[in-house]
Amino acid sequence: MTTVDAPGLGFAAAMQQAQGQISQHLTLRLAGEDPLHQAMRYAVRGGKMLRGFLVLESARLHGVDPKAALDAALAIECLHAYSLVHDDLPCMDDDDLRRGQPTLHRKWDEAMAVLAGDSLQSLAFELLATPDLGPHALALIRGLAQSAGKGGMVSGQMLDIAAETATKPLTLDEITRLQARKTGCLIQWAATAGAVLAGADCTPLRHYATALGLAFQIADDILDVEGDAAKVGKAVRKDAKAGKATFVSLLGLEPAKQRARDLADEACAALAPYGATGETLKQAARFVIARDS
Repeated sequence: MTTVDAPGLGFAAAMQQAQGQISQHLTLRLAGEDPLHQAMRYAVRGGKMLRGFLVLESARLHGVDPKAALDAALAIECLHAYSLVHDDLPCMDDDDLRRGQPTLHRKWDEAMAVLAGDSLQSLAFELLATPDLGPHALALIRGLAQSAGKGGMVSGQMLDIAAETATKPLTLDEITRLQARKTGCLIQWAATAGAVLAGADCTPLRHYATALGLAFQIADDILDVEGDAAKVGKAVRKDAKAGKATFVSLLGLEPAKQRARDLADEACAALAPYGATGETLKQAARFVIARDS
């Protein structure tokens, strides 16, 4: 296994570079001009690409082949985009705005949203099923299937939908478990992808990602209360209108902010084994709780 012994670019530069590389790779891998390809590209573009960045940065820390890392980074962005397209559908969250643009089913129609989401999900696994990923590709593929499916993201979405009609609001422990599946599983897969591909110990990055994922969701709940829809890129204050239990509703606004800060500190502490080379990921944790979108 090869590991780096120098700091990275810094978060802002690394994130910008990751967005450019993933966007270029998206254009290369989805070059068709038929409506399905157009809809798939539309779904992936415009986001922060935080998960893809985490893949690339964890790969950099472990000396993973950049080509393999880029395939994995695009894979997680495709799978994440599929989940958003389906979550926005009228049968689920029924949203009209995503990333500052009309949701895919509004720009096209519901059938196209279902098909584009299905295609993005399968593309994610196609991108990972390549010899370039080396001898640990199967572990990465299996991990993504587990993180995305019945014990991960889909399970979390099911719990979220069930909570809307429950007779009593979720408890703090129940929300934490829900969000660990709905949001945290994909973040954990992304942050540990480089270690998996290198056959290295994933423990530090797993601890980092667990704290980061929860901090990310608390920040989302805070944005739903304080955010500007124009900056956030989607409807805000929906949770309060729906009477939905969130970290903010259960903890209070200021305690929720403090909890997010504490989790960011936990994430940074987990990176101690990487020394100065982990600084970019530390900056990512601070970004997660300070973002306005």
